[in-house]
Amino acid sequence: MRSYTLIAPAKINLYLEIIGDRSDGYHELAMILQSIGLADEINVQSLSNQPIRVNCNHPQVPTDKSNLAYRAAALMATQFPQALAQYGGVEITINKHIPVAAGLAGGSTNAAAVLVGIDLLWNLGLTKSELEELGATLGSDVPFCVAGGTVIATGRGEQLSPLPNLDNIYIVLAKYRSLEVSTAWAYKTYRQEFGSSYLRDTENLAARAAAVHSAPIVKGILNKDIGEIAQKLHNDLERVVLPAYPQVSQLRELFADQQGVLATMMSGSGPTVFALVESEEQAQAVKLQIRAALPDEDLELFVTQTVIHGIQVTSSVG
Repeated sequence: MRSYTLIAPAKINLYLEIIGDRSDGYHELAMILQSIGLADEINVQSLSNQPIRVNCNHPQVPTDKSNLAYRAAALMATQFPQALAQYGGVEITINKHIPVAAGLAGGSTNAAAVLVGIDLLWNLGLTKSELEELGATLGSDVPFCVAGGTVIATGRGEQLSPLPNLDNIYIVLAKYRSLEVSTAWAYKTYRQEFGSSYLRDTENLAARAAAVHSAPIVKGILNKDIGEIAQKLHNDLERVVLPAYPQVSQLRELFADQQGVLATMMSGSGPTVFALVESEEQAQAVKLQIRAALPDEDLELFVTQTVIHGIQVTSSVG
């Protein structure tokens, strides 16, 4: 039985700017996305008796057609019916380490891993850009999760421009297990509250999106200057999520008060909050300080670091 085991890294947003509305109903965005070492493990193997089966060790993760990894397999089966007929179905096993509904692209990176795994399982020989294109039909974060590293993302998040890799920057993440923020709610609320400031003209939208390439945070990334990067972290969605979710706001304020924290911000639509720190030793110290200040069993804390890759194959059988 052939199988592949893949590592699927989470992502954080170092920058998220909402520019305006798109004709397809999505928002025009300008973002800087970063892969981190916190990752799920995905196993993809041949299955003879049915087209798709999904297993997961996390009780909150569905294993039916609502799971993005399942939908990624279904997409491949639809796109490549001859390969499905030749090689048989696919069993997907997800070993979750990334918190669920956290603003860390956990579902998207699982889907990206399934695309990469099935490409290998069925000997399709797809290029990275072809896999990214397929991923874009599943969700805005999936192309980035295939690519990984440090990337400027524009459009609805699917148009990628790689930046020089940021490696070994240490990060502390905090997320309440029971707390979820709907991405759809966050964007809808932002539109309701701040839509009057949206750019309407197509040329202006494109120009503003292009401007992120010369933004101060990009200069910090080009110079590999963590202090400069830390000063320029930005997330428009904090304007609606923080007032509505006091726990997220409290976490952010607590991180900001800790010695050694260079900067702190919410990732994506939340509710995960992250802090950039100077070293692994400092990251562990900050984690302990947060745990002491908030001894709540519902609060998950992670120490991780930036990584320079997207989906990676760790082993294969057959």
